Amino acid sequence: METNSSTSSEDKTVAILSYITLIGFIIAIVMHGNQKTKLGAYHLKQALGLMLTSIGAWMAFMIIAFIPFVNFLLLIIAPLTWIGVLVLLILGIVNAANGEMKPLPIVGALFEKWFANSFN
Repeated sequence: METNSSTSSEDKTVAILSYITLIGFIIAIVMHGNQKTKLGAYHLKQALGLMLTSIGAWMAFMIIAFIPFVNFLLLIIAPLTWIGVLVLLILGIVNAANGEMKPLPIVGALFEKWFANSFN
């Protein structure tokens, strides 16, 4: 965990925006392109991983929905998954607002590995 007490408000803005919808993510990429920072790059990677994980889960649920006798499991699994994604999203925003470069629980370390060369 790295915390930089001298992070500018623009650094935090990029970090926070990266988690707020696809449009916020795109705006954060543009802002980050103008002035690259470690905090911005870190949270862009975490947010990208969270978005791709959400899309993957959604696609898997859409496929499972067409499988008879298994699709009823979605009534339990889908809401738990989306609550988990929401919790991770909130944790990411809180870490970004505090200027912390903490990985998201469970999946954050994977995102760091997968997107190690992104946004640098």
